[in-house]
Amino acid sequence: FVFKLTAAKQQDHFFQAAYLEERDAWVKDIKKAIHCLDGGQRFARKSTRKSIRLPETINLSALYISMKDPETGIKELKLEKDKKVFNHCFTGTSVIDWLVSSNSIRNRREGLLLASSLLSEGYLQPAGDTSKAAAEGLSDTPFLDLSDAYYYFPDSGFFCEGYSSDDDVVLKEEFRGTIVKQGCLLKQ
Repeated sequence: FVFKLTAAKQQDHFFQAAYLEERDAWVKDIKKAIHCLDGGQRFARKSTRKSIRLPETINLSALYISMKDPETGIKELKLEKDKKVFNHCFTGTSVIDWLVSSNSIRNRREGLLLASSLLSEGYLQPAGDTSKAAAEGLSDTPFLDLSDAYYYFPDSGFFCEGYSSDDDVVLKEEFRGTIVKQGCLLKQ
């Protein structure tokens, strides 16, 4: 899952993703940035806080750390759908349930807004076709409060057993490590 990016000064940069879907997401985002810059537009990542109007008191980073807590956070499971097994993931419903039970939100509608913010900022990632389609804008909200919409934490060791979107078998190799900076994983 390695791809190469060649800079204007003929410098090659190699990137390695943990799995196929992560590689494809990086390639898509890089292509979008190149297209934007080639068109003479300024490339900037959308701010979720401005587009969704989150209150300034909400700290997404602190919320993410709470969600990952092994004792009180969201439980990562092994889930199966469409002949694929998703390891180290959870459902959209479990995220909203956790947000309600932790008193982070008042109702499920607020939960959708907050979870969409977490998704947009990269704290959550879509794992299955249903959640990926919603994240791509094919649904009313980018995050789905459904039991068959799967998500995972970017540094969780997520992997999928079965056939990927490219019909290649995804290896059952698990990657764990420490996030060095957003999108970078230091492998053990």
